Amino acid sequence: MKKKILATLLTVAMTASLLVGCGSKADDSAAPAADAGDAATEAPAADAGDSSDAAASGEVQEITWMFWDDLNATEDLISKGYADVIERFNTEYEGKYHVTPITTNLEEYYPKLNALVAANDVPDVFIVSPGPNLTDYVEPGVAAPLDSYLADGWKDTFTSDAVFSQQTYDGQIYAVPLNIAAACCFYNTEMFEKAGAKVPTNWSEMLDACKKLKDAGYTPITISAGTAWCLSMVAGYLCESQGVDLAAIADGSDTWENGKLEKAATDLKELSQYFQETAAGDTNDVATANFYNEEAAILIQGSWAIGQINGENPDFESKCGVFQFPGVERVIAKSDSLAMSSTTECPEACIAFMKMFTDDTAQKYTAEIGGKIPVTKVEYDASVAPQQLAYVMDVFKNAKGTFGFYNESMPSTEAGSHFDDDMVAVFLGDMTPAEAATDMEDFYATNCR
Repeated sequence: MKKKILATLLTVAMTASLLVGCGSKADDSAAPAADAGDAATEAPAADAGDSSDAAASGEVQEITWMFWDDLNATEDLISKGYADVIERFNTEYEGKYHVTPITTNLEEYYPKLNALVAANDVPDVFIVSPGPNLTDYVEPGVAAPLDSYLADGWKDTFTSDAVFSQQTYDGQIYAVPLNIAAACCFYNTEMFEKAGAKVPTNWSEMLDACKKLKDAGYTPITISAGTAWCLSMVAGYLCESQGVDLAAIADGSDTWENGKLEKAATDLKELSQYFQETAAGDTNDVATANFYNEEAAILIQGSWAIGQINGENPDFESKCGVFQFPGVERVIAKSDSLAMSSTTECPEACIAFMKMFTDDTAQKYTAEIGGKIPVTKVEYDASVAPQQLAYVMDVFKNAKGTFGFYNESMPSTEAGSHFDDDMVAVFLGDMTPAEAATDMEDFYATNCR
């Protein structure tokens, strides 16, 4: 099915002045202020100076970058690393290039970005998830192909061509990965020990550990069902454990009604008895805070949460363990990626900015401070990296392969959102597991085949 930006996003209140495209500014002026609404904030930007060819004419090329965290308020160590990149870029290219970051929260990021796309006011560089989500910007020509820029030796700095697999369409690369993370189960080792729970390796052991934790007076699991992708991440693992074949379902050789999704959704409903009481309304940030504030024993989340956990509560690192989601042989893997607008007037500035996210300084920070896996061949000191990174590396080593988020592995973002919504409906009791399977099959029959 042809992917497209949802027309309903046009209702998001945005103005043409929300972001400025690549332009210029006098060399003695500060970066133009951005206005992305009440939820968006602008990170501090360095003033441009007077050097380089651009300075000769008294102007500096100005670009914008859109991101899904508040760089002014965040304690997330990965986001702090991105803020460092901005500062380094504006310092190194002072008088020539200047970037102004536009930031918002994760839940509002794509609606705001899509509203800008609909208004032909695309940020020069923007962060994006791979898979169908990126396809939404590739098919209408919003994102620019990057192969010619990567061919100057930049691509050779990456660990392998495989890191671009989810950013490649029709043989061309449309986004650059920044890091690699895995969806894992973080756990409080102290709570497990006191409850007499062992690290689970299969589904029955997972339920047994949760029961022991609950009997000991702990909340076993913290999760955000108010942020649908968090819940569907768990559902994706449960579908994997049942052997759901997304490719076969997409081409019609299999069906959602073969009993596998129904069993996975039933397991999700069973596991949900161990969620915190406020799971339905908690955001992802709240659910994660429940874990590092020691209000729950298990957080099912991606290893991108390491930076948030350690940034908010550094003392908790010593009792934060990691285990692979039990009952599956593969692990969900994901990367943050950067795309460039096809209409930017300053591609050289954009590429220079994007390259700085993958240089040795940034990639060493990714591992040694942020706790994510670098995408380049950079050497880093594992002894100073967060101890959770070593646990995640063990998960990757022991897994028999990787797969993507379910909502990013379907034929379209609409299909992924439909899956997310059905899993939330099962959790809330608004839909039975069998009804969810039928609903997914009906959606695919109408929209995906």
